[in-house]
Amino acid sequence: MNINKIITFSIIAGILSFTASCSSKKEDNSRNKAEIKQAIPVKTMILKKEKISRTINYTATLIPFKEVYLAPATPGKIEKIYVKTGDFVKKGQIVAVMNRTNLEQAKLNLINLETNYKRSDTLKKTNTISDQQYDQVKTAYEAAKVSYQFLLDNTQLKAPFSGVISGKYFENNENFSGAPNTKVGKSAIVKIVKINELKALIGISESYFPQIKEGMKVTVKSDVYPDINFEGEIFQKYPTIDNTTKTFTVEIKIHNKNLKLRPGMFAEIKLNLNKGNAVLVPTIALIKQTGTDNMYVFMNKNNIAVKQPVTTGRMIDDKTEITKGLKEGNEIIVVGQNKLKDQTAITIIK
Repeated sequence: MNINKIITFSIIAGILSFTASCSSKKEDNSRNKAEIKQAIPVKTMILKKEKISRTINYTATLIPFKEVYLAPATPGKIEKIYVKTGDFVKKGQIVAVMNRTNLEQAKLNLINLETNYKRSDTLKKTNTISDQQYDQVKTAYEAAKVSYQFLLDNTQLKAPFSGVISGKYFENNENFSGAPNTKVGKSAIVKIVKINELKALIGISESYFPQIKEGMKVTVKSDVYPDINFEGEIFQKYPTIDNTTKTFTVEIKIHNKNLKLRPGMFAEIKLNLNKGNAVLVPTIALIKQTGTDNMYVFMNKNNIAVKQPVTTGRMIDDKTEITKGLKEGNEIIVVGQNKLKDQTAITIIK
């Protein structure tokens, strides 16, 4: 009787163990199916470097290559102004003449001292004048020449370079006091600008500092002349990096012989940095961080979507250059990324 009870108990225990095993397997299968069901289907691509023409684009306002606020060194009465706003002037051309009273006096004094100097020079050769007397006459003559030239330069105001009159601030017979009378706080009778060459200042990211060289050619376009490319070159590269913007300033000289471009115009400047290799991703793969300008992509790491911040360069057709954050060989998600969060399980579809 005891033996029968033992056998019956063993049979019942076996049945219960088998039932529990089947139940556990069903639970495992259900869990696996749930995990597969939760994985987000996506498409991916493996990144490869591509050859591109490296160009960077900037916008800037054109300014004169040279400009001068022309004025005498000392106040005085303006005798005559020979130009008006818009006139072209050549280098050395007389633009205005100040009152010549002091100049005439200086001229007479110079003539008198020149005569004395020549007489003293003759006496010096015959040893009939002391060295001290000769030196005094010579010094006075040299000082008179300097004084006369100074007054001449400030009586006859000449254009220091060829250009156009962009501002006229006085009329004939008015008094020039030397007080600031222009928008920039300078004193001037006229303003002359050089426009057959123009200039633009642009701030370039520090990452390009080693590649930018003086003399590099640039292409300039203006919306006013959409079908014309203007030639230019890097005229000066500033030696320091702005600590706030992390950029350095470059001066662009633009050739404008036909005078189509004018100061104040808006222009697009394209710098060609030759060809190179770059990591490009489809622009649709990029996601913008909400509330910021930061960009990121999702990478595939063992069927897990991992959020990866990136720094972008320029757009080339439907792709965007990645300058930081990705490298050749990375696998990124290009379809389905908008449904993902960091560390989401994914399944790759063809």
